[in-house]
Amino acid sequence: MVDKATLHYMTRNEASPAFRRRVFTVFEWLDPQDGDVIFDGGCGRGFYLKMFRHVCKARLIGLELDPDIIQKARRNVGHLPGVTLVRAGLDHIPLPDASVDKAVLSEILEHVKDDAACLREVRRILRPGGVLAITVPHANYPFWWDPINKTLEAVTGRHIRRGPLAGIWANHERLYRPEQLRQVVVEAGFIVEEERATTHYCFPFIHNLVYGLGKPLLESGLLPRDVAASVDRAAFAEAPGRRFSLMGLALAALNFFDRPNVMSEPPGRATVNLCIKAQKPDLN
Repeated sequence: MVDKATLHYMTRNEASPAFRRRVFTVFEWLDPQDGDVIFDGGCGRGFYLKMFRHVCKARLIGLELDPDIIQKARRNVGHLPGVTLVRAGLDHIPLPDASVDKAVLSEILEHVKDDAACLREVRRILRPGGVLAITVPHANYPFWWDPINKTLEAVTGRHIRRGPLAGIWANHERLYRPEQLRQVVVEAGFIVEEERATTHYCFPFIHNLVYGLGKPLLESGLLPRDVAASVDRAAFAEAPGRRFSLMGLALAALNFFDRPNVMSEPPGRATVNLCIKAQKPDLN
């Protein structure tokens, strides 16, 4: 099991406590080991892959469909040993049956048209007894996480899916309620081993600040070099902590709002994320 000190180190500059909690959940459930083959479906820019490589010598496979994003993943992690990047969609994964030990789908299912088909494909490539860690955005999210969409949904029944004001709905086909996520996972042939809802308390408008404003500024190169280095998830192993700086003070403020949160919030509470640990049945 990866110790908490290592997880804190890898996320020490993280501006989104919700992302940090997802990382802790994924590493707790997958428990990456040297001999594993680990699949990251929708690997994005390769943040999880880099973290897996930091803690173990597992063989890592990242799948990403977007041509621009997989180029960023190749820059971030393509040079690391034991990392294979594949451009493809989750509905047709170019891997043999039962070829991976563990898999992660973190903030992915909400983007795809047919989440059930994608889950069946991941089940196909997992060996019997293999574990899948899933995180998705919760349809019952906290007001302060995305006040704009929360207000729009209450007043008009609509939400913003595109642009800097999109918030939690950015480019998403759906958000999930616990029973919806559980149902699609079970119907895809998995056994649900554990469920978790995470991040209730949050800094106001944090989704818009981190993803609507901060992420575009970082990727466009408009942030000062030292600030960019301190907040870049792809550079966690090289970037120094920013404890006594303006960025450090900002992170301290974000973490202050996060302090009352626990790793698994009570049922019925508004949270940013839903998480499921699923297992492919072992026929033996």
